[in-house]
Amino acid sequence: MIKEVIVVEGKNDVHAVKRAVDADCLTTGGFGLSSYSLAKIQQAYDKRGIIILTDPDSAGERIRSFLSQRFPEAKHAFVPKEDATAKNDVGIEQASGEAIRAALSKVRYLDFQPGHEFGLFDIMNSGLNGSHDSSTRRALVGAKLGIGYANAKTFLQRLNNYGVTRTEFEQALQELSDSI
Repeated sequence: MIKEVIVVEGKNDVHAVKRAVDADCLTTGGFGLSSYSLAKIQQAYDKRGIIILTDPDSAGERIRSFLSQRFPEAKHAFVPKEDATAKNDVGIEQASGEAIRAALSKVRYLDFQPGHEFGLFDIMNSGLNGSHDSSTRRALVGAKLGIGYANAKTFLQRLNNYGVTRTEFEQALQELSDSI
């Protein structure tokens, strides 16, 4: 059983997570978090810790951002968008058990003191911005690093804020180039 409580957006996400792993889950009910939901999440955060596992879409990112500010020591897990898409819908409920387990195996912390290991040069030089396939490359590298898909600016922030090391980054880039 996973020690932390996994915070997801809705009931269908809970069912998908419970099919994949033995864990307790709480829902946000979307972005309109009620005071009741926030109180339950706060209790879980204080007693067991939480893992934020929101949908890989813009609404999920807004919820993740809000929860990150409110619960700064929360852990984060990301299911890649391509692994959470089915029936023209994107969400954790669409992800396979294997994709959920893979995301939970790469849990990251949001650092209190963001690093400055990576800069725009790193993103540009590695083809993660400014080329025709940058978006795809960011998605693949983000999946390998466990930081999810994001636009170039947010991707750079995640590299610096989720404790990614230079070695991990270079290894993910090498694995990407080996697979192409």
